[in-house]
Amino acid sequence: MKVSAVIITLNEEINIARALRSVAWADEVLVIDSGSTDRTVEIAESIGARVIHRDWSGFSDQKQFGTDEAKHDWVVSLDADEEVSPELRSEIASIGDLTKYAGFRIPRLSFYMGRAIRHSGWYPDLQLRLFDRRQARWNGAVIHESVSATGPVGRLRSDIHHFSVENAAHHHRMIGERYAPLAAKQMFDAGRRTGPLRIAFAGPAAFIRSYILKLGFLDGLAGFVIARFAAHHAFLKHLMLHEIQKLGAPNSAE
Repeated sequence: MKVSAVIITLNEEINIARALRSVAWADEVLVIDSGSTDRTVEIAESIGARVIHRDWSGFSDQKQFGTDEAKHDWVVSLDADEEVSPELRSEIASIGDLTKYAGFRIPRLSFYMGRAIRHSGWYPDLQLRLFDRRQARWNGAVIHESVSATGPVGRLRSDIHHFSVENAAHHHRMIGERYAPLAAKQMFDAGRRTGPLRIAFAGPAAFIRSYILKLGFLDGLAGFVIARFAAHHAFLKHLMLHEIQKLGAPNSAE
């Protein structure tokens, strides 16, 4: 079976080369760029990727567009801050008969503060990223988008590597400018509502869940920092949801 690798980008010059080189084995490498103003497109084309320009339409929709535009039915989907590990590449090559499956869930191993995070609720973080597009589609979620398959799904052992956070300031911006607003919008659209008590206790509950219940303390200082940011995210998304409720309509987070 031939495989297309699909990656969406916007100003990813720091990450894109690593991601593309990790899928150089694919029969096609396709980048869907939504208007990068840095060297993302130049780097992608120099490595041999086919680049399509498309205005931003949301994570799930953008990824589905890339899936539809791929030349081959089997697709491996990566974010620009991810890479296929050498072990995963070898495991994919050894699968054999792909026709028995609609796709494969793959563990995603994130790196944070210079170390691999194997607790804190961040691992194994299974993702359906290798799939037959004839039997699978992106689910349309505005945040934490994923692929839903209509046929049998297998599981691979080796990891996708994830390098999402550059430093503390970047993590703080990601939560305040992207994840909390999108999470609040998604909660509102799903009919969820919040109030003063939820706003007050969401943060402490998230910290306990990440650091204690999900063994974040085993990740050292990184685990404490992850739990602290998880608490901030939980507080902020409930506060933003409360603001949306007062307005009576979702905000324009996208």
